[in-house]
Amino acid sequence: MNLFFSSFPHLRFVGAALFLLLFNLGGARAQGTATLRGTVTDSLSNQPMEGASVGLQGQPGGTTTDAQGNFKLGGIETGTYTLRVGALGYRAQALPVTLAAGETKRLTVAMPTAVLSLSEVTVSQPCDPNQSLAAISHIDQVLRPLNSAQDLLRLVPGLFIAQHAGGGKAEQIFLRGFDSDHGTDFAVSIDGLPVNMVSHAHGQGYADFHFVIPETVEQLKVYKGPYTARFGDFATSGAGEFLTKTRLDHSQVKVEVGQFDTRRALVMLDLIPQGKHLLSKKAESAYAAAEYYFTNSYFDAPQRFKRFNGMLKYTGQLSDNTSLTLLGSHFNSNWDASGQVPERGVERGLISRFGSIDNSEGGRTDRTNAYAILTTALKHDAVLRQQVYYTNYHFSLFSNFTFFLKHPDPLVGDEINHTDSGRNIYGYTGTYDRDAQLGAKTLHTTFGAGTRIDDAGLSLRNAVKRRITDTTTVGRLYEQNLNAYLDETLTLTERLTVNAAVRADVFVFDFRGERKDSASGPFIPLNGRRTRARISPKLNLYYQLTPTVQLFARSGFGFHSNDARAVIRGAADANVLPRALGYEVGSTFKPVPSLVVNAALWGLTLQDELVYAGDEGVTESAGPTQRYGLDLAVRYQLSPRLFLDTDVNYSHGRQTDAPEGQNYIPLAPTFTTIGGLTYKEPRGLSGSLRYRHIDSRPANDDGSITARGYFLFDAVLAYTRPRYQLGATVENLLNVEWNQAQFATLTRLPGEPAEGKDELHFTPGTPFYLKLNASIFF
Repeated sequence: MNLFFSSFPHLRFVGAALFLLLFNLGGARAQGTATLRGTVTDSLSNQPMEGASVGLQGQPGGTTTDAQGNFKLGGIETGTYTLRVGALGYRAQALPVTLAAGETKRLTVAMPTAVLSLSEVTVSQPCDPNQSLAAISHIDQVLRPLNSAQDLLRLVPGLFIAQHAGGGKAEQIFLRGFDSDHGTDFAVSIDGLPVNMVSHAHGQGYADFHFVIPETVEQLKVYKGPYTARFGDFATSGAGEFLTKTRLDHSQVKVEVGQFDTRRALVMLDLIPQGKHLLSKKAESAYAAAEYYFTNSYFDAPQRFKRFNGMLKYTGQLSDNTSLTLLGSHFNSNWDASGQVPERGVERGLISRFGSIDNSEGGRTDRTNAYAILTTALKHDAVLRQQVYYTNYHFSLFSNFTFFLKHPDPLVGDEINHTDSGRNIYGYTGTYDRDAQLGAKTLHTTFGAGTRIDDAGLSLRNAVKRRITDTTTVGRLYEQNLNAYLDETLTLTERLTVNAAVRADVFVFDFRGERKDSASGPFIPLNGRRTRARISPKLNLYYQLTPTVQLFARSGFGFHSNDARAVIRGAADANVLPRALGYEVGSTFKPVPSLVVNAALWGLTLQDELVYAGDEGVTESAGPTQRYGLDLAVRYQLSPRLFLDTDVNYSHGRQTDAPEGQNYIPLAPTFTTIGGLTYKEPRGLSGSLRYRHIDSRPANDDGSITARGYFLFDAVLAYTRPRYQLGATVENLLNVEWNQAQFATLTRLPGEPAEGKDELHFTPGTPFYLKLNASIFF
């Protein structure tokens, strides 16, 4: 630790601040004060509600409920108050309370559901201050329509995705000036289960989210930048935490049909009828969900994309202080893909925009997950949450990025096969949360520790029409991450809150295998083991200017790890766990009760921009980079049923060690905006007209090749009654011709010179695409 702070002397104050906060700001408890404790529950299920806002009307400060639905307000002067409890989608509760000197009063507050009203949204989140987008995310979860699992990622304000394998692969992710490939710089989790794959066969941080059924997701927590100690690897541009439902409002059967031979079936069943019990006599819920999806998609060659998802989840109160959550899920998928389209191939009439040079691409994958979460309320206002998880995963992908550049024989070509076989992931995370009073001040402490082990077989092979012909790299991966963090949040004054934290990560990279430097060369051993560590401090300030205006200034170090094969081959220390430094200032505010705005001016420097080159099975370094930008999110309720939302995001990024004019960051988005107009009627007609736009941007270092931007409209319509729902969705309402995934790639087509041509290659975007759906509730 001393070595770290000697390397970063400007951060010494973080450790000093923590020391002062813990030991110098104490003092005797104010005399003549009282304490108010309570539990907030859902009135229908009696399940505890996490994240409900709690405060005394007309008084500064407040809190939010913990994982057990509990809250505490301490140091309150004696007198009579009105306690206000609110949560999005629930009717706000106002309860009179009278407190005497030295008294500790306990309350239970049941929250009934209600129609969404932005006037109930609060802009402060004292128990989770780094989630400054909480208000925005809660609104989006209620209002924004979901058509597929990939739409879940679009709930992150400012995040864009692109698919380039017919729906089978993980999406390409763009956020805050990052082309994160399949997840290198954006961490994704579901119920605490990590989605990103370390040292994946196809890409570092590979985050395939298709194993999640969208109708089962209840909440999203968004964290932009590397400011939150809970997240480590890949959380450079940000992190998204998705939470599945603890219970179903009703059982459901849903069918969808659409163009391009698209069909989907969904079943969600409530397994514990009201009044019945399974493991406990207290509040319990359990449900099963299953999904089947098929489409041939809009390409000239049928994609034959199939996906199955199934999950089973139990949540129950074992006692007044302990709750248990269990989940098991399975996912499998297989597909054909048309691959990337070279512009010159379309211009010459060799193929159409929806054609392919090599139509033998495609793949298959499956993932099985299981986890158990035990949450216990301890003495002294503490909560212990422990989770164990296990994942078994398989992946095989056939791709052809360069066509005939390496193998000019038109009967051979450059097809490759990435295989991630029999990956087992074992993990544990534990967090200890405690609230304490330091005089009239509240200190929230979180200590977390965990480990994750990945054990997988990895290979890169050459293939012809999905027939394996040669091996480039093959071996067994063993990679472990050990981590711990301390996070302290102190209310220095009634308005000012400071959050200071430090995280430590240790990585063990181990790979045992062999590789070839050339197709005709001999196998060379690729064996080794390296251990590296990273310390990541954070410091964030929040100032509640008024009850409707919160200001924030945040800073923190983060990182993303390199692929273990690159580490073993001798990557420099700066390339093993490249550091990211992020900083931002901004505000979440409500100019009027029905308008919520979040704005942030941010910057981020990255020690090394790593790009995984799948066709070579190596990591390429672009060197250090620097980005800065502006994020703006607006949510406005025009009437009780009509809502307007928009996100506007600007970023400017450059490679800092490259000469001017050759220092663009390829595919880094510069300007993006999404938004829409939504009419929301809980029992009746609802609809949403939405747009999304991404600007054109350089596709290579010198900007000589441009990835083309687009502007699209989508529409959703639904008619809902207590027992059924009918709906329709249209993607690309105006049938715009657009490119989805885009790359500058050196390729060779049949008959071309051996050196090939470097130009834009793309996956065509969806044309006008209509889907109809019908649901029955019971």
